[in-house]
Amino acid sequence: MLSFRTEIENPLVQKDIIELDKKIQLFQNGKIDEDGFRSLRLARGIYGQRQEGVQMIRIKLPFGRLSSEQLHRIADVSDEYSKGRLHITTRQDIQIHYVSLDRTPELWAELEKSDITLREACGNAVRNVTASEMAGIDPEEPFDVSPYADAVFKFFLRNPICQELGRKFKISFSSSEKDSALSFIHDLGFIAKVKHENQREIRGFKVMIAGGLGAQPRQADILYDFLETDKIIPFIESTLRVFDRHGERNRRAKARLKHLVLKIGLEKFLELVEEEKLAISNQTVGIDTSEFDIEKKDPSIPAPEVEPENDFAYETWKKSNVLPQKQNGYYAIGIKVRLGDFYTDKARKLADLIKEYAQDELRLTINQDILIRGVQASFLPFFYVKLKELGFTDLGYGSIMDVTSCPGTDTCNLGIASSTGLARELEKTLSEEFPMYVENKDISIKISGCMNACGQHSIAQIGFYGMSMKKGKLVIPAFQVLLGGGNLGGGLGNFADKIIKVPSKKAPDALRLLIYDFEDKKAADQSFNSYYLQQGKEYFYKLLKPVGEIKEEDKDLFIDWGHDEAYIKAIGVGECAGVVIDLVSTLLFESEEKLQNASLGIEEERWADSIYHAYASIVNTAKAVLIGENIKTNTQSGIIKDFDQYFVESGLIQMDGKLSDLVYKIKSNKPESSFAKSYLNEAKRFYELIDELRINALNDESKS
Repeated sequence: MLSFRTEIENPLVQKDIIELDKKIQLFQNGKIDEDGFRSLRLARGIYGQRQEGVQMIRIKLPFGRLSSEQLHRIADVSDEYSKGRLHITTRQDIQIHYVSLDRTPELWAELEKSDITLREACGNAVRNVTASEMAGIDPEEPFDVSPYADAVFKFFLRNPICQELGRKFKISFSSSEKDSALSFIHDLGFIAKVKHENQREIRGFKVMIAGGLGAQPRQADILYDFLETDKIIPFIESTLRVFDRHGERNRRAKARLKHLVLKIGLEKFLELVEEEKLAISNQTVGIDTSEFDIEKKDPSIPAPEVEPENDFAYETWKKSNVLPQKQNGYYAIGIKVRLGDFYTDKARKLADLIKEYAQDELRLTINQDILIRGVQASFLPFFYVKLKELGFTDLGYGSIMDVTSCPGTDTCNLGIASSTGLARELEKTLSEEFPMYVENKDISIKISGCMNACGQHSIAQIGFYGMSMKKGKLVIPAFQVLLGGGNLGGGLGNFADKIIKVPSKKAPDALRLLIYDFEDKKAADQSFNSYYLQQGKEYFYKLLKPVGEIKEEDKDLFIDWGHDEAYIKAIGVGECAGVVIDLVSTLLFESEEKLQNASLGIEEERWADSIYHAYASIVNTAKAVLIGENIKTNTQSGIIKDFDQYFVESGLIQMDGKLSDLVYKIKSNKPESSFAKSYLNEAKRFYELIDELRINALNDESKS
């Protein structure tokens, strides 16, 4: 029994929370080991921290949208279950740290009262769907991509086809060819476009596929120059089915979609996507956009009369942080949030401000900032005064001063060097020594605590990622310096080159050298990346080489930012991929659960869902048999092929036909009642056959 009341009306959500609570109790009672529990935990947004005994909770906020009520709810939850700090991520999520595991179901239930979920915020699933923060108000957009991002989020949440992928899957929606949501680094990226036929405007998207960052960044391919809006969800579903079946599952470093496309080629991948079309629920899915029409505040509401103390400061703030909307007379206000961290006392005041005087909506940005939308021109002085009281008027929104950083060694198991410590120092260096750069949006600085690129260092003009260096027997915290990355627009981008590694404490010196050199030698109006290409990688290596040198008398270099003691390289086990150790009994137990879910799908007439649960049960059961015989498993398609080779064709297991004949019926039948029922029955018979063989084998072992 739950120790708290969920008060959740949605039965699916309530079932999720109850299941999480039960599994936590089983884990704490020693009936599920950590590896067996991790997959479920991650799929519910619960991520292990560097600090033992506490969890990071990732709140999934589609395209970063937040209402006043939701922000209040998150603030209340953070105060009750954590320490009152909120962290904005580069995927427009909010993270709360230092949460006790046994309180996570209750925390989740509290969030769901305001329609906020944790589901699939981590793990091997479709992660948060991101979008341009200016979507819906961007003067350059052909249409608002928000409803399309929202529809994709809702369609694939809890969808059986993407609950246990080989790796995470990321989707973005950009409002224009500027590609501000960075489609070129996503598994699937969509850029809004329109075309005209017979005097009719048709909405669609340029579709990018198989991009990614990490240790091996890859530029996404242009798959479609134009795909109509009602075809995007069927296309994504087909793509996920192919990725689920053919994607790598053994070697984590090769398990993203980009590696599958590289392995089999884009043409073959598209053939596989086409083969899935018959099996999906709908060939077209229309998307209702009416909810996202801008609701303007009543212009008769008078603006509070205030006078900024300093007119110059106010005008400078407007120039730096205020953006015109496509809605005449309305503006968006950018709030630069240092390191993406803000606190609940300010969050509540901000929530009240937007509800009363704007349009009751915030968007979190991929640069870890906040964008207020729908502010009337006459209200700008009032917002400036109120935001200044909250410390939210720092200049440089979206500029070089707005440094992006992952949490690094603060909380992440994989962090090698203090990315947040370095970010603070670089922002301090810029504000004190280069104040003239406050409006420079040509250069971005992004920092990751390791090479995994959560801080997106690969796409910055100046990037850093954490590593270590040795001097004799001592280890020094360090950063790899990267140069030349950036977004080119239209689905294209540059990935930064690795130049040199420098001690962490000397990274500000590296930045100084780069800026001074750029200022001294650039041509008029020359961009940083243009200058970098002109001079070349070797030139910058020589420029920064003195910074990378270590002298034994430099004792300060052996201590990382924010620390008092000598650096110790300590890397834990990362959970980004939701790695699970698959035991035979665990797999068969999961197969039973999938059959139960398939039966529930039949009862609720969700034919496609039932069919996919049955499919997953068959593959899971076959995998259990292979692992039981110490046969290495990799992709789902490989499991099916190997099962036929080792067990059916050899005669070790007697079946009516091959396993592949059974499994691949999923591709040649429409998701209708008759097939869903027959397919479930066949999946049950296959499970019963394997379970009986396993019991007999165990009995034979006990007798011998």
